[in-house]
Amino acid sequence: MNTIKVKKCSSCGTAFNCGDTPEGNKCWCNDFPPIFAPTDVVDCLCPVCFKNACAVKIEDYVTTVSPDSALDNRAKDLPKTTSLIEGIDYYVENGNYVFKAWFHLKRGHCCQNGCRHCPYGFEKEG
Repeated sequence: MNTIKVKKCSSCGTAFNCGDTPEGNKCWCNDFPPIFAPTDVVDCLCPVCFKNACAVKIEDYVTTVSPDSALDNRAKDLPKTTSLIEGIDYYVENGNYVFKAWFHLKRGHCCQNGCRHCPYGFEKEG
């Protein structure tokens, strides 16, 4: 187990806490999908820069997925989490949650509700 360290973001220079707590709580970055290889970033990023970097990497990946390849996408094989991240899994529009394609890809199948960002190509009739 590592311990909490104060680090400076390698992108913006902001100081932030990094690491697991002595009580056994995992670092905040464990709430995000494990989509970075250790060589992708020089050092830790602050929560804001890390979220932005994840969002960019996820959007880049989502653009490579077609309705034909969606069922075999890599996101469905990531560890399952119960927490959703605004800007990555969903956004709020007029007080409503709108799930993004990434959320649907992580689920691994189409719910056939005609979701706005359905990566599986399902469209409700009428």
